[in-house]
Amino acid sequence: MNTMTNPIPLVEKEQLPSFSFAQEDVLADLAARNKRRWDLSRATSLGNAYRGKVEITFQTADGEKKRVDTTVWTVDDQFMVLKAGRYIPINSVLGVEFF
Repeated sequence: MNTMTNPIPLVEKEQLPSFSFAQEDVLADLAARNKRRWDLSRATSLGNAYRGKVEITFQTADGEKKRVDTTVWTVDDQFMVLKAGRYIPINSVLGVEFF
């Protein structure tokens, strides 16, 4: 996707509770899911050790793509918990960008 012609909106983490998320995974490819899991693990280490932020791209239940710049505190089998107690279901995460 060319984000220059179709930019993905950046939202504040405080807006996350207002979004609905689908039950199905946004990534169909097993390799992409494994990379996402690896990236989320790295983001958790970065967040806990250095308070470093990452950019999370996710998809809402209605198919809209959004981005949030945040610190990842922890990840379990279903959710990633962000700074300020906000969370995103892992199956809604399209990607993680490191700065």
